[in-house]
Amino acid sequence: MSDTASGDGKTIAIISYITLIGWIIALVMHNNDKTDLGAFHIRQSLGIICVAIALSIINAVIGIPIFGWIIQLAIIAFWILGFIGAIQGEKKPVPLLGEQFQEWFKGIG
Repeated sequence: MSDTASGDGKTIAIISYITLIGWIIALVMHNNDKTDLGAFHIRQSLGIICVAIALSIINAVIGIPIFGWIIQLAIIAFWILGFIGAIQGEKKPVPLLGEQFQEWFKGIG
């Protein structure tokens, strides 16, 4: 993987946090220009998306409104932390599960 000035992966990292469609676009872009930073943030973003979907399903089954609000706030906080890291060009894992995302999705990148 490269980390050159023209292909530092920052654009891919940022795009990966812009909805599921952005994540797909970032993945396609990353396949053409693989970088450590791009791969890191693609994995982080995918992890956040998967956790958000899983917790939304659990919330739908449980149906406790306050639980839904807490989930939304936590997902937004993780997304903001990941997005800021991408903008700054840093590889900071999101709290709690960020390191696991790197392990679980190591095949991506």
